[in-house]
Amino acid sequence: VRIASLLSDNHGNNYLIDEGWFEQSRYDYFKNNNEIINAEILGYIRYPTQKHMFTPENSVSSNEWYYYDLEQISNGSVSSDSVQALASIDEINNLSSSLGEISPTGKLSDIELSNPVQNSRNSYAVGLNYRGHAEEGGMEIPEVPMVFTKHTSCFVGPNANVEMRSDFVDYEAELVVVIGKEGKDIKKENGWDHVAGMCIGQDISDRPAQFATQPPMFNLGKSFDTYGPMGPYLVSPDSLDDCKSLDLECKLNGKTMQKDNTIDLIFDVPTIISYLSEIVTLKVGDTIWTGTPAGVGATQGIFLKDGDILTTKIEGLGEMENKCVRVSDHSRADFLPDIFKGFLPKDEG
Repeated sequence: VRIASLLSDNHGNNYLIDEGWFEQSRYDYFKNNNEIINAEILGYIRYPTQKHMFTPENSVSSNEWYYYDLEQISNGSVSSDSVQALASIDEINNLSSSLGEISPTGKLSDIELSNPVQNSRNSYAVGLNYRGHAEEGGMEIPEVPMVFTKHTSCFVGPNANVEMRSDFVDYEAELVVVIGKEGKDIKKENGWDHVAGMCIGQDISDRPAQFATQPPMFNLGKSFDTYGPMGPYLVSPDSLDDCKSLDLECKLNGKTMQKDNTIDLIFDVPTIISYLSEIVTLKVGDTIWTGTPAGVGATQGIFLKDGDILTTKIEGLGEMENKCVRVSDHSRADFLPDIFKGFLPKDEG
């Protein structure tokens, strides 16, 4: 699904390129007249976030981004509910080819992005899915995907605040996959066919709540309100040069804390989809959080503090920025799991 691509010019501007209207002859004209120098594709925008498609203003050079209201430009045939909209993907494909003839609904800077799948019914997450992360925590490499659930009520947008309720809250940058085609007993080789798009996720984790019991309660410790920033938009796998190999990076106050590539997943996306679908029927809009790489804060004696800024990037999927805000204490806020005590500086142990 190619909605839009961008080319840079020698003036620092971006040009919208949609295959339906930006023909090769027009590209050659700009190139030959030195309007585009060392042209390169800068990025892609694919599926809607909420009910919107994004693109720079049609047919003109612009540093401003604009959006399209899917329900409006489809005359009501595509729902404003993003999960329902994904079920109408063929119609979205058709709409994408006509964007050059439609006026944008408004400026992207005038709206606040929420998470891409507000009404997702199910969310599955995979623990210890990067070898380095398992090793840094002294955990065994799992033989099958270690799956837990993350409650969808914690999902928030790509720039939302993270509201912390203890002093031992941690970050976990992740690739999030969104299901676009319902399936049961999906074969591994067909796994990507069931993916609508991918986005960035932060699997924020309250370690005292997560390890309050044995075995740990991963679902509750990772499902406090606001503990699931997602976005900034969904990107379809076919729009990426290699959807299996994406650089991932998480920064805390500008310092790189996690850096890896999704090629290092122990269980890749098709394997996870196939495994899950043996047990449950995957529904349109379900999310799969594929795991976090090495570098989480707890194993370094680092926890998020009031005012901290998390910046999370994945190649081809954009960037999120979330401010951490200390709001209250939950009932186990002072409990530090033994597994992490050895990582703290002596004066804090």
